[in-house]
Amino acid sequence: MKTNILGLPVKESEAIVAQLNTLLSNFQVYYQNLRGIHWNIRGKRFFELHVKFEELYNDAQLKIDLIAERILTIGGKPLHTFEDYLEHNQIKIGKNISKDEQAVRLIVESLTALLPIERQILADSGAIDDEGTNSMVGDFIAEQEKTIWMMNAWLEESL
Repeated sequence: MKTNILGLPVKESEAIVAQLNTLLSNFQVYYQNLRGIHWNIRGKRFFELHVKFEELYNDAQLKIDLIAERILTIGGKPLHTFEDYLEHNQIKIGKNISKDEQAVRLIVESLTALLPIERQILADSGAIDDEGTNSMVGDFIAEQEKTIWMMNAWLEESL
């Protein structure tokens, strides 16, 4: 079996690179959704949500960089064009969202849509003992699950 510089099997690593590029693409769309709702949010919860959305898009930007660097680390090339991102995107694109509940629902939907992509990467990276990818993606999942719970709690309060 041929391995890469990290000692991981090349064929399986190439498949994980493809999955990570899908995750990267979806995170880029999620990031842009967050920027849009940050810019366009209106209403009585503006101040609280404007700050929260900025926190979330800054976090997403860091994760985008981590994903791209992981792709490079295991021998791949990260996608980097909007065309590629849209081609591989699986999450809803939010457009002209300015209402608080609609914005929070978009975040919940986006994070929920990222989870199956990440869980598949987790399974596949675990199968080849790719602890670097496994650890990164596991951390993403844990944070996203908590954010989903918190956003859903906020939605319940606002009903």
